[in-house]
Amino acid sequence: MSRIGKKPIKILEGVEVKVDKDELIIKGPKGELKQRIHPFINIEIKDQSIILNVKNPQDKKQKSLWGLFGSLIKNMIIGVTEGYEKKLEVIGVGFKVNLQGDKLILNVGYSHPVEFKLPQGISATADKNIITISGIDKQQVGEVSAQIRRIRKPEPYKGKGIKYVEEIIRKKAGKTAAKGE
Repeated sequence: MSRIGKKPIKILEGVEVKVDKDELIIKGPKGELKQRIHPFINIEIKDQSIILNVKNPQDKKQKSLWGLFGSLIKNMIIGVTEGYEKKLEVIGVGFKVNLQGDKLILNVGYSHPVEFKLPQGISATADKNIITISGIDKQQVGEVSAQIRRIRKPEPYKGKGIKYVEEIIRKKAGKTAAKGE
């Protein structure tokens, strides 16, 4: 049996959960999230908790979907109550970030500034060289952060580029100068 899937998921204070045919709708103080439910998964709401079951617990695919949907629903509940955020750091001489409405303007060493339009549901703040991406959907926050990082990946020699704040860049030694003969 799936260890994650068989655990009941607590519904936090101020969160409203509704099952509509093959879709789960979770509303909270920060917003609303929807998730399509696979036909193998059965959802029951009892005593301020969500209980997931599958049709055949011995089937490997159904067990994996059981755990997956348990994690997705738990992330949705956390998202509509607390939200998610990722921090990116811009490192480099002359590298800077500006926020204009829903666009991030990145000057990261190219001949032109790079504009990144934030998708709906995602907000960002730019403070000096730190970009904070926040939203209620964990997958979307992670994807937008990865797309911004992809604009200028950190390079291994000087460490210049856009990296996650908690990320550690392992630097390479580089070439040594040849001695004159």
